[in-house]
Amino acid sequence: MKNAMISAEAFLAMGREILAKQPFSVLIGAELAALSPGRCELHVPISDSVRQQHGFVHGGVLSYAADNALTYAGGSALQVPVVTSEFKINYVRPAVGERLIARAETIHVGKTQAVCRCDVFVSQGGEEKLCAVAQGTIAALPAKDD
Repeated sequence: MKNAMISAEAFLAMGREILAKQPFSVLIGAELAALSPGRCELHVPISDSVRQQHGFVHGGVLSYAADNALTYAGGSALQVPVVTSEFKINYVRPAVGERLIARAETIHVGKTQAVCRCDVFVSQGGEEKLCAVAQGTIAALPAKDD
């Protein structure tokens, strides 16, 4: 369903409602900080439960943040139910800090898919450092009768 006339606040509220229906997102405390057509900012607080044995945020949690932000960016651009078709991530530094910040945007939007990129930062004391970059393809789900 297209939401061309929806307010920015209602659009963000709708995105947060979707996030609240994802048990893993709730488990790790993910927060949708910003959402507009083709753009997303997702935050994940860093706690001991998302760290690996060396004290860094687990790569799977970094991937989660990138994947979900990519999907929100693509889904909000396409404005239909979507899933991630594929994505690639490059880890550029270990994530040590207080919060992950995943910022994604669409690069190209077609009729049934969107190509998006995402930068994942780790925040410590208000300073952000890039820790991963990702790119992915977000695909529209087929209609229910397909």
